[in-house]
Order: sequence, then C-alpha cells, then structure tokens
Amino acid sequence: MEKLEYWKKALHQVANLSGFHFKHGEGYEYEFIGRIVELVSSKINHAPLPVADYPVGLESRLLEVTKLLDVESDDGVYMIGIHGIGGIGKTTLAIAVYNLIACHFDGSCFLKDLREKSNKQELQYLQIILLWEILGEKEINLARVEQGTSIIQHRLQRKKVLLILDDVDKHEQLQAIVGRPCWFGPGSRVIITTRDKQLLASHGVKRTYEVKLLNENNALQLLTWKSFKTEKVDPSYKEDLNDVVIYASGLPLALEVIGSNLFGKSIDEWKSAIKKYKRIPSIQILEILKVSFDALEEKQKNVFLDIACCFNRYALTEVIDILRAHYGDCMKYHIGVLVAKSLIKKFSWYGRLPRVTMHDLIEDMGKEIVRQVSPKEPEKRSRLWLLEDIIQVLEDNKGTSQIEIICLDFPSFGKEEIVELNTKAFKKKKNLKTVIIKNGKFSKGPKYLPNNLRVLEWWRYPSHCLPSDFHPKKLSICKLPYSCISSFDLDGLWKMFVNLTILNFDRCKCLTQIPDVSGHPNLEEFSFECCHNLITVHTSIGFLDKLKILNAFRCKRLRSFPPIKLTSLEKLNLSFCYGLESFLKILGKMENIRELCLSHSSITELPFSFQNHAGLQGLDLSFLSPHAIFKVPSGIVLMPDEIFAVGLKGWQWLKQEEGEKTTGSTVSSKVERLTVSSCNLCDEFFSIDFTWFAHMKKLCLSENNFTILPECIKECQFLRILDVCYCKHLREIRGIPPNLKHFFAINCKSLTSSSISKFLNQELHEAGNTVFCLPRDRIPEWFDQQSRGPSISFWFRNKFPDMVLCLIVAPIQDKFFRPMVFINGNQYSC
Repeated sequence: MEKLEYWKKALHQVANLSGFHFKHGEGYEYEFIGRIVELVSSKINHAPLPVADYPVGLESRLLEVTKLLDVESDDGVYMIGIHGIGGIGKTTLAIAVYNLIACHFDGSCFLKDLREKSNKQELQYLQIILLWEILGEKEINLARVEQGTSIIQHRLQRKKVLLILDDVDKHEQLQAIVGRPCWFGPGSRVIITTRDKQLLASHGVKRTYEVKLLNENNALQLLTWKSFKTEKVDPSYKEDLNDVVIYASGLPLALEVIGSNLFGKSIDEWKSAIKKYKRIPSIQILEILKVSFDALEEKQKNVFLDIACCFNRYALTEVIDILRAHYGDCMKYHIGVLVAKSLIKKFSWYGRLPRVTMHDLIEDMGKEIVRQVSPKEPEKRSRLWLLEDIIQVLEDNKGTSQIEIICLDFPSFGKEEIVELNTKAFKKKKNLKTVIIKNGKFSKGPKYLPNNLRVLEWWRYPSHCLPSDFHPKKLSICKLPYSCISSFDLDGLWKMFVNLTILNFDRCKCLTQIPDVSGHPNLEEFSFECCHNLITVHTSIGFLDKLKILNAFRCKRLRSFPPIKLTSLEKLNLSFCYGLESFLKILGKMENIRELCLSHSSITELPFSFQNHAGLQGLDLSFLSPHAIFKVPSGIVLMPDEIFAVGLKGWQWLKQEEGEKTTGSTVSSKVERLTVSSCNLCDEFFSIDFTWFAHMKKLCLSENNFTILPECIKECQFLRILDVCYCKHLREIRGIPPNLKHFFAINCKSLTSSSISKFLNQELHEAGNTVFCLPRDRIPEWFDQQSRGPSISFWFRNKFPDMVLCLIVAPIQDKFFRPMVFINGNQYSC
C-alpha cells in the first residue's frame, strides 16, 4: 500500500512537469535540441561555488542555518534571513549552504552583491539572471520590473527552487525578486543576507540567523592559516598573534586582511604593523565596514559618530538623554536603526541597565571618519576624545567653532597630573554642545563657557561658581559631581538654566541646602546623593510635575523632607538618610511610582495613605531604625511587586482605624516577592490573611523567631520558592503551598527528625517536581536504593516510576544547587 502511494505521488509530479514542444516554422530542430541539451547540462553539472580558503568555524554556523531551512519539508515556502555586521562572514555562510543543499531543488540561483542595485535597469537585470539560472532561457526581454515579477510568479510557482539574495540593502530588491512566498512552489527556500535586520522584519521574514563573531580559538586558527599557511607556527610569534586576535575581536574580515598583509613578515615587522593598526586602522577593513555608515540618513550618521567617538559603552538611558539634547526626541528611533544595521548593540549584563556597545573596529571606523576631516589638527575636528588632544586644546587655547563635543575621561589609576587650564579655552568654541570631563584635576576654572551648551558634565569642577555671563538657554543636562559648588552660589544658577531636564550635584561637600527650583518645570531627574552636609531641601522640589527620579541617597544630615506631590515620579531614593525619622508627607496619589528605597533611615512607620501608590513595584525597608518595631499598614500588601525588609527590630501590621477606607480580604495582592528576613518575626506575623497573597511567587522569612509554619501558608497558590532558613526556633511545618518548587529550611535546628518525617509523610505524595532542603543527617530507611558517595545507579523495568531522590550534602552557600539525573543516557535536572 505504501509503495502504491509513493508511485501515485511520483506520477502526479511527472504529470505536472512542463515538456518541450517543437513547433514547425520556429527555427531548426537541431537548434531546438541544442537548447534542451544546454538546459539539461546546466541542471546536472551544477558546480559548487568557491567558499573561503580557510572556512574556520563554518560547520557550526552551517548546522544552525540548515535547521532553520528544514530542507526535508515540502509543506511550504520558507524565507530565511542571515544578518550581521560587515565582514563577519554572511556571504561565506550563504555559499556554503548553497553548495550543501542546491541539489535538493528543481532549480537554484545565487544572486551576489545586490547592494546598491535598486534602479529599474538593475532590478530588471537581476530578474533576467534569476529566470535564466532556473529556467535556462537566455533571451528574456523585460520592459519593466512589474513584467519581471509577473513572469517569476507565473513560471516558478510550481517549481521547488532555492534562491539566495546576497547583501540586500533595499526593500525594492526583495519586492522585485522574492515578493511573496506564493511566487514559488512548495518546498522552495529563499535565503537573504543583509546587514539590516529591520529589512528582514519589514518583508515578513521570521526565520533569522545572526552571524556571531569568531571565538578566540577559531580566530587564532584563521589568523594562523592566513599568516603562515600552516597550523605549525614559530612560538616566538605567539604574543603577536594574540595581540592581533584581541585587536580584531573575532571579525573574520580583519583577521584575513591583517593575516594576508603580514604573511612572510618578520617579528619586528609584525610588532610595527600592530602598532600602526591600533593607531590608524586598515583602510581595506574600514571601507567594507563603512558601507553600513554610508547608508544612514544624515542625522543617524551624526548619532553614530557621537556614540563611536564618545559614548560607546555608556548606559543606554544616558546616551538617549545626551543625544536627545542634541537632536530632539527621536533618539530611540535612530538608535533602533543603528541596532538593526548591526552598527551598535544594546547589551545588558546580569540584569543591569542595558549599555550601548559596538565592535572595536566599527568604533575605530567612526573615529577615523572624524579624524580624516583634519588628520593633523585635532582642534578642527567636530569631536574630541583623546586625552592628549583635549589637554593640548584646553592648555594652549586652541580650537575653533568646529568642535561640537569634548569628552574627556581621565584614567583613574597612576599619578594624577594637574591640567593647567587656559581660562579662555572655551571662548572660541561657539558651537560646542557637549562637555564631559571625568576624574581630572584642573588648576583653575574657566572664565567662559559657550552659551550653546546642551550638556555640561564636569566632575570636580574647579571653581565655586560658574562663569557670570554663562546663560545657556538650551542646556538640558547639568552634572557637577564632586565639585565645590556651594548653596549660596547655586541659588543664583537657577535663572540661567530654563530648560534643564537632568541636574546632578552628587558628593558636593559644600552643598548645605537645595534652593528654590520652581523655575524649572522641565526637570525630570534630580540627584544630590552623598551630600553629607545637606540639611534642608526647599519645598518647591515637591511640586515638579515632570520629575521622574529623585535621589537623596546617603544625605546623612537631612532630617526632614518637604511634602511632595510628584505625579510623574518613578523612583525615590532616601536610603542611608540616617537623620530622617518620619516618612515624607505625600499629597494625593503618585500613580507612576515604581521604586522606593528607604533602607538605613530612621523611619519607624508608614502612614495608611501610603497605600495610594498603586504603581509601586519595589519597596526596600531594610535596616531601618534598630530601636523600634516597624509599623506597616496592612494595605501595603496591595501595592508593590516586591517588598524587601531585612534587619528590622520587629514588624507589626497596623489595622485600619474607624472611618478610614478599608481593604477587603477578597482583594488580591500584587506582591510577587516578599522578603522579611532577620526581623524578629513571631507567630503573630501569620495573623495576616494570606489569601491576599494570591500572586506571590517567592517568600523569604529566613532568620526569624516564629515556631510554627502554619497551614494557612497553603493559601499562597502560586508560591514557587519558600525560604525559612536559619529560623532556629521553628519546630513544626504544618503545610506547604500546592505548587511549590523549592522549600528551604537549612539550619532550622529545632526541627526534630520526627517532625520532619511527619511533614514528609504528609507532603511527598502530593508534591510534584519539588526540592526540599531540610536539616537532617541520614536518609530515611524507606528509600529502596541507597549509596554512599557522589552518585548512585540502578535499573528499573518497564515504565519509569515516580521517583523521590534524597541527598545528604555538606553545608553549602548556594541554595539552588541542582543534582543531575541520567535516564537511558539522557540528562535531566531536578
């Protein structure tokens, strides 16, 4: 029966094949036969395209792309995008894929180097090449692009074809050649290589593969082959090889160019060339990388050059703030374009705020574009970033109106040298928009600063005041941390800065008061952390409608804070304000508040009105007043996603008083993570109605004094992690939530063997994939298989049964250790 179905399918395919029909009067028969022979020859003599001489690291990439292609399936037509920065090996990978799978298709075509081919004549030519490659018809005349798309759709919709479009940079190219999947027969595959990921998304390409940089071993291997044509290398070259690998940062193009240039060279020539590349990058490399830059709009080019020269590795939010001050409110869009074109990346490390990063050679390319404007005279460039260039300009009063950005970050190590600033150094720089100076020490302050400034960030600003004639109406960001600015001088600055959005006076020791800021309605971020002598804050700070971030971290002498009505506030940090004894008065609702940090202050109570902050996501109450029990309104559980409280003397739920709005017990809490650790909690803590915690996923009650974990804890239906470690008085566990995945009771010394056995007998038969960490020194006798040592193996028959594993381990720091289980050679985590 199976054979019959196979024959039916084969006959159906044969019946759909279009044959060759010779019509009398249309040439000679031998010419007609010749054309058939030519077409058949093109099909059976498919020669592989040349791949790279040394295809290092290609195999793993090839495997990933072939998985996306799923060549064995004829269910539909797949379009696959391969994207990445220039010179990373997209074309090489596409050629390798083509050679591997082309034989599986009725016809194939590799259209190479499509970049910049987007006018009508060029698109028509590409259409003709495609039809010739697949249909074998040379004499195809197209009057317009639309005619070509119609012929492609009509002639190829029943053919299983493989098309590769290499280095696509315009949407018109895709529209003219591979407009829609339905143009091609079932099982067809279209591969598109491009530097622009957005181009793939806009054409509906969902299967994409980003070509990664070579790892260190593959990079060294490729460089070695290119430089020495062998794997065996004189050990004396090892250090220089590693230097080149670090410089190239995994980019195959750079490794191949530098390796070829250094072939047959001596060690001294290697060292000299490496120094040259670090100072002035290879033109051959930069020209290929620069193609992506040339495709940008004018404003996007400037954004890219700003980042490459000055803001690489800055926090994304900081880059957006600075460049918004330069170019307006479209920064997120422009940065998105640069990301899509593989010129920059947004990189986040271990949950930290994302940073803007770029490949070292792309950074070099941007800096070289700026340097080439004036190779020998830095003062005539638009952006200055090199320490020696900037010091020369500032000490010698060089520089012209061409300078727009000065970004100077002194090294934080080594001997600190004083810069002898020329007090008139900024006078000629009329178009200077951004000055960022970090960590440096200057002999004196400037007498002039350009009124065209948008961003002024000067750490350790070397004067008690800014220049008297400095009136920067466009200034958006002013940061003067570690400076000598005093409260008296500060009072006169406000009238000058009418468009400020960010103001920062962190660690200013002379600052004793924050004056009236009512004249700055656009202020979005205000920080004065670690101002140890700050005593008072003007009441106007509480009525800034656009303020999003307010930071008074570690203002030790600050004893009170004015009432606030900050409708846009998202983050408030009052941590380590030791003198702050009462929570600030909040007038009305603050629906946008996301994060509130009160740790290490002397606050002892939160008011009932606190529960008006419905948008709160994180609340830090750690190490508050050590002399008083902290009083918390029960309605607090309706607000934050996370409450973090450690090291309190005690914790008391406050009940609503008569006449105040009450919270019904049927209302579910938003809290997902609650930490109340080392807070002297007793059994009374559990008097709260745990049905409120319907959405809680993690509960940490470690290092407290309660004696019983009551059955009401089961009310937390979605709880995944429960931690009662180091609760030394805990004697009994009466229940755990039904969907718990991790239960930690490490070093609960009062839990006896009998209470643990009773608990396990109750819970194990209901538990699913749950990890219990309990204080015990022996495995219960009812375990069938037991062994001393780091592992145990055993056989089972038929279906694998439900299983309980028990391990006795030495004291550990990491609660989330995961034993591994192997079943029939397959690895599983518990």
